[in-house]
Amino acid sequence: MANHKSALKRIRQNETKRLRNKYQHKTTRNAIKKLRELTDKKEAEAFLPSVCSMLDRLAKTNVIHANKAANLKSGLTKFVSAI
Repeated sequence: MANHKSALKRIRQNETKRLRNKYQHKTTRNAIKKLRELTDKKEAEAFLPSVCSMLDRLAKTNVIHANKAANLKSGLTKFVSAI
């Protein structure tokens, strides 16, 4: 157990950030799955920018690597254009 007041605060902050990151990451993964299940091109094109925005946000906060975000965005864009 932590002995200092600052260490206790750091533990609380880390837990809060971990839960927020977990929620955002899971929400983004679900959005990607939902986008891949779409068959209507208009719907997919309308939904793609919001998914890309989610991925950019995760990359900015280092939840996922920037290259992974770029690869996912590229693959999703190819998928939507191929519908």
